[in-house]
Amino acid sequence: MPEKLKSLDELARIAAAARAKGQTVVFTNGCFDLLHRGHVHTLRQAKALGDLLIVAINSDKSVKSIKTPQRPILPETDRLELIAAMEMVDYVILFDEPDPYQLIAAIKPQVLAKGGDWSSEKIIGADIVEAAGGRVALIPYLKGFSTTEIIERIRNLDG
Repeated sequence: MPEKLKSLDELARIAAAARAKGQTVVFTNGCFDLLHRGHVHTLRQAKALGDLLIVAINSDKSVKSIKTPQRPILPETDRLELIAAMEMVDYVILFDEPDPYQLIAAIKPQVLAKGGDWSSEKIIGADIVEAAGGRVALIPYLKGFSTTEIIERIRNLDG
């Protein structure tokens, strides 16, 4: 398992220590099923919003519940390893729930970053972050770079 992989208790302590030092904790989450340029763009932009970037990754069980039974394409161990290997990512955590609400409540990031394909009123945990004086940052979506589009292109190779 990657060194950057932490438990929720560890991340809550790490985030509290960072805030105490005046650092800004940024949180984002996703399935990160097939890593692509859109993911890299989002993670780079998220890191630029603060000092510490925590990325929550949906477990296989969670992905199946929110996408389709055929997903994820890559298992959680691969997805964790790939995201943890990125230089802009400080820590990763795996979660089983359909959404990261409990993680956000425990970690208390000052910035909640999501890709621009999300509308701000639908961002899970925005209420927690904003109530604590933090903010939600929407990162512009790179058109043409999504896992769903990549899967469609692969399917169309035969036709």
